Amino acid sequence: MAREPNRRDGGRGRRDRDENPEFADRLVAINRVSKTVKGGKRFGFAALVVVGDQKGRVGFGKGKAKEVPEAIRKATEQAKRQMIRVALREGRTLHHDIEGRHGAGRVVMRTAPQGTGIIAGGPMRAVFEMLGVQDVVAKSIGSQNPYNMIRATLDGLKAEQSPRNVAQRRGKKVADILPKRDEAPEASAQVAEEA
Repeated sequence: MAREPNRRDGGRGRRDRDENPEFADRLVAINRVSKTVKGGKRFGFAALVVVGDQKGRVGFGKGKAKEVPEAIRKATEQAKRQMIRVALREGRTLHHDIEGRHGAGRVVMRTAPQGTGIIAGGPMRAVFEMLGVQDVVAKSIGSQNPYNMIRATLDGLKAEQSPRNVAQRRGKKVADILPKRDEAPEASAQVAEEA
């Protein structure tokens, strides 16, 4: 059976639709925008959407259209094209504390113990939920503009280093990079035995 050449989805059809459920999306902000023309003003809508698979991939997009649903659809499509992958520790938190910047926006993100939850403001919370982070403490310092906050958050997340990446870069094993937690109790037990 030949594919129809004029289809708008590029001939992907059902396969493309099956891939979509793996992504969750969150509408962060919607603004009414206007364009001044000769006869007056034309109103439209601008949408800001965060998309993620809740397993370490996240992206954001913005879209403008005359109607809200179309603006959201455009933003979601752009977000799916601009996704980044972030390494998570134990699939629930960050590997280390990070600071992100974009313009006047500055955010600080800290790793947190299990059970902490997501302690973060609106746009940042959406990014962490779509990313699949369960425990994090974050604070936005500076710009409260949701666009800048999300960009600053993603800037910080891009800079995150997992122990595997650091070990690869330095030509060592992951065990050599991570702090040795098991050795401390053994050393104290030996000291107790000697005394």
